[in-house]
Amino acid sequence: MEHVPPPAEELARLDRELAELDARRAQLLTRRAWLLAALRPPAPTAAPGWNPSAWGAPAAGRPGAPAQPWGYVPPKQPSAPRSAQNVLLTLGGLLLTVAAIAFTLVSWGSMGIGGRSAVLAAVTVGALAAPAVLLRRGLTATAEALAALALVLTLLDAYAVHAVAAPDTDGLGFTAVAAAVLATLWTAYGLALGKLHLPLPAAVVLAQWPLLFGAWAAGAPALVVGWALLATAVLDGAIALWGKGTGARVTACVGGSVMAFSALVVGLALSVTASGPLGALAPGVLLLTAAAAALAGAWRAPRGFARAGGVVAGLAVVAAVGGVPAAAVPEGWRVLVYLLAGLAPAAVVRTRLPRDAAIGVLVASAAVVAGTLVGALPGLTAVLLGPVTLLSDVWAGSPEGFRSAVGSTLPWSELAATPVVLALVAGLLGAAYRWWPSLARIAAPLIAREGPGSGGKPESAGAAAYGAGPAGAPGTGTPEAGGAAAPGVSGAPWYAGGAPAARRRPSGAALRGAAGAGAAVLGWGALLLSGAVVDVPYAVAVAGETLLVAGLLALAVRGAGSGRDGSAAVPVTALVVALAAAVSTGLLSLASEGASYAVFGALTALFAGAAVRAGAGVERAVFAVAATVGGTVLTGFAGRSLGLAPHEAAPLVLVVPALTVLFGARLRRNPVALPLELTGALGALVAVGLAVPDAAFLALVLALCGVLAAGAAVRPERRPVAGYLAAALFVLATWVRLAASEVSFPEAYALPVTVPALVVGFLRRRKDPEASSWTAYGPGLAATLLPSLAVAWSDPDWQRPLLLGVAALVITLLGARYRLQALLLLGGSVLALDGLHELAPYVVQVAGALPRWLPPALAGLLLLVVGATYEQRLRDARRLKDALGRMR
Repeated sequence: MEHVPPPAEELARLDRELAELDARRAQLLTRRAWLLAALRPPAPTAAPGWNPSAWGAPAAGRPGAPAQPWGYVPPKQPSAPRSAQNVLLTLGGLLLTVAAIAFTLVSWGSMGIGGRSAVLAAVTVGALAAPAVLLRRGLTATAEALAALALVLTLLDAYAVHAVAAPDTDGLGFTAVAAAVLATLWTAYGLALGKLHLPLPAAVVLAQWPLLFGAWAAGAPALVVGWALLATAVLDGAIALWGKGTGARVTACVGGSVMAFSALVVGLALSVTASGPLGALAPGVLLLTAAAAALAGAWRAPRGFARAGGVVAGLAVVAAVGGVPAAAVPEGWRVLVYLLAGLAPAAVVRTRLPRDAAIGVLVASAAVVAGTLVGALPGLTAVLLGPVTLLSDVWAGSPEGFRSAVGSTLPWSELAATPVVLALVAGLLGAAYRWWPSLARIAAPLIAREGPGSGGKPESAGAAAYGAGPAGAPGTGTPEAGGAAAPGVSGAPWYAGGAPAARRRPSGAALRGAAGAGAAVLGWGALLLSGAVVDVPYAVAVAGETLLVAGLLALAVRGAGSGRDGSAAVPVTALVVALAAAVSTGLLSLASEGASYAVFGALTALFAGAAVRAGAGVERAVFAVAATVGGTVLTGFAGRSLGLAPHEAAPLVLVVPALTVLFGARLRRNPVALPLELTGALGALVAVGLAVPDAAFLALVLALCGVLAAGAAVRPERRPVAGYLAAALFVLATWVRLAASEVSFPEAYALPVTVPALVVGFLRRRKDPEASSWTAYGPGLAATLLPSLAVAWSDPDWQRPLLLGVAALVITLLGARYRLQALLLLGGSVLALDGLHELAPYVVQVAGALPRWLPPALAGLLLLVVGATYEQRLRDARRLKDALGRMR
């Protein structure tokens, strides 16, 4: 009898077939367009250049031509005359250079002094004079090649003069003089022959060494070497700003960067290693001079270079100003001195320094502050993660102090200034958050120098950009503001919508929120780290950390639900930090039984109170989840205090999941209900894990979990998941109980359940033919097949596997005959696993007898066959999926 699908299923099938026809039609139209384009006569090709057709785009000059496949390589074209000329000139210049070097090093000694001088003079003069003649004839490339040869010859001349005329002269000193002479010569040569590109960059390279090698040759101290490097960097900066030719300016820029960096490194090293304030003065002067030079260059440099110069100047000023007092304080307190020095460059906002240079100075100040904060990370990490070591020895006894509880070997005496640093930065960020409009008005002159488009009121525009306007005024950017200035209006702030800068820069409210969040985090870190530095008693440390959690929760609750703009940064940060602090405090309390109960009880109460006080939202759900976790931990503590084994304490852990079910019924569709119940479910999973070592307790815990799931299934919104989960837990508890009782014939208990379940399923299908076979027959079949399969895998006899295989085969055939998905899949799976169990010993024997190369060969052959028939296999898989989908 032919199966006639229902109307809904037939309509879905027709829709799929029509979609396939539409896709095929689109493919054919695309192919037709390609063929029409290929038949068109080719248009004249464009000039040689980059050919986008190699990437699948139409070729230049043929907009309608078909695209070439990716990886297409066009036929090679003959080399252009200019390219061939450059190759020939380069090879010729290299050969002449090699010949000159070989002559100087090998044949030099066989000639007299006159011959040597004549040869060198003639060749060098000829190489220097030839480019001038060639330039007049228009042979620029040839002139460049001979100029390069002349450069090498002048270097060889210098070597030859030192080797013959002044062999006893110091090598470094002679090199310094020779580099100065050659730099002057090539500067004059490059200015005389302005069309040549090589001489001026070569002169810049030669100019890098006279002062450095001269100071080195004179045995000057490191400070003099630093001054030589700085003087060279200043010369490079002047060339980069006012030099002639792009090559010379780029070379000077690179050389100046290297020399300036080297000078700063020398000055910083001398300042840090100075024996006292007087010893740090001279390096400080060097650093201040470098800062002045960097600012002078930044005043005229383009945007990127100006900011880089500002950064260098700011760092140099901090190192110079902070190095003198830092040399007079203990080593552990130097970070505080440099922090105070790093705050000083912030005054640049009130100067007339160009905007880009001022921003660079502010970046340097921020980098110094961030560097001082990075130094606090080891201490904070030790305080937060150190209590993890207490997990291996819970309730071993209260340690003497905070440091012993943390278990870290850090040199705490050297971290004495770290809490002060954190507190100072936290105070500054907090002040910025509190008086943000005033801070914006102070920074208004800097913002007003943003450039064109700021309108005719730079002061108001700059202040509005950071929220310096009146509270509640549009465009202020403060949390009380009603909006921002409209895009495109004269004087609009840079964060106004619609402008490209709005996607790159944060708003004033976001910056203010970041300042408040940073103040909260750093203030908490300062208080936390101060306890470890002072080494307070253990009880004081535990109480103090608990109070810190309470304060953070109060801050999070106060600003909960304040929105998604910058004003929400403070409560969200406080919430995250409160969670981290709660985990650290809980771990710290594990050293003492009393402290554990006190801390986790207080944390549970605090988070529960925060969940009650917070408004509806994510924050409230997080508070509720944290309170649930704390309560679960308390039940575990109760089991340990009662002397119960882990599996014996498992039922006690289910108290909190039971409470979450009750609270879920009370909250119903409240957004907090689902996270709360899921956390309770995780607690129940922990209880199951604790009960695994003992089968009897595991069955009890599974049954209790089934009761909780059944209680949750009473609610309509939880019934689709909780109902099936309850049934599965009850069945699993039953079989675990039977296994604990060492039942060897599970069929005696399963068949009395299976037969009535199948009868009920048959009656259900008879009443409702559209009912799923999984609902009707799945539970009854699984109740017998799965336990029997589990026992058959460990049964050494053949009777049970045979009977199970026959039953599974019959069920599979019935499923195929009546198109019942549950019967087909359950019966087929059990039959396959049962057959695999029976054939496994023989497969192992055959595999051991085969050559070792045969399994990989067979696997490779199988992959080849599948790959060759890949499309057919996909169609077969789709047909199988559709056939299974049509079953009930």
